[in-house]
Amino acid sequence: MKKFFTRFTPLQVAMHIYGWSTLVILIFQFFTNNLTANPIQALEQRTGRQALVFLVLSLACTPLNTLFKWSELLKRRRALGLYAFMYATIHVLIYLDLDYGLAWSFIVRDVFEKPRLIAGLIAILIMIPLAWTSFDIWKKRLGKNWKRLHQSIYILAPIVILHYIWSKKGNLFALQGEIIRPLIYGLIVVLLLIFRIPFVRKFIASLRDRVLALFRKRTLQPKTTPQ
Repeated sequence: MKKFFTRFTPLQVAMHIYGWSTLVILIFQFFTNNLTANPIQALEQRTGRQALVFLVLSLACTPLNTLFKWSELLKRRRALGLYAFMYATIHVLIYLDLDYGLAWSFIVRDVFEKPRLIAGLIAILIMIPLAWTSFDIWKKRLGKNWKRLHQSIYILAPIVILHYIWSKKGNLFALQGEIIRPLIYGLIVVLLLIFRIPFVRKFIASLRDRVLALFRKRTLQPKTTPQ
């Protein structure tokens, strides 16, 4: 066990357990008829939501490292992004196969009739090259273009939120119905994207250093003894 934890960190273990256990639970619930009255819809919704959760977690790595200097988060960012892609792919496959039985004429018509599906299609098309080139070998091959390509996360994340909002019933402007949860995700995504902007990140890092310096100064200040 000691050897295991010298190779894998607790965060790494927790991330992989969460990533795979969610899928195992979903499969178990599906085959034991423990999902809702509409199991295919439940599978679509829950895999889509998991894709978004992992996308948000991957976006949070850089800001949290900036705030707390927790550099391990940067090492886990790629795996979190790949989990997001895995769940997004499963989400799409459920729609194509379980929901529509690969009836392509109906699928194409459905996509062009529903804006949420167009947004979902664009999102998965953006995710494919991001997942494919997330490995170090592509970072070396693409050079500066790798960073440019992966900056498409700033386009991807809002499109995913739009896809989520359009999938829910309710009035966006009256804040009624099922749209509160996607709006909360949207707010978190916006904040995380703002935190990733270089000058915002530098400002936060500078603010953090000043607060820590002030704290250290107060801690080291000699205490006056009562006369």
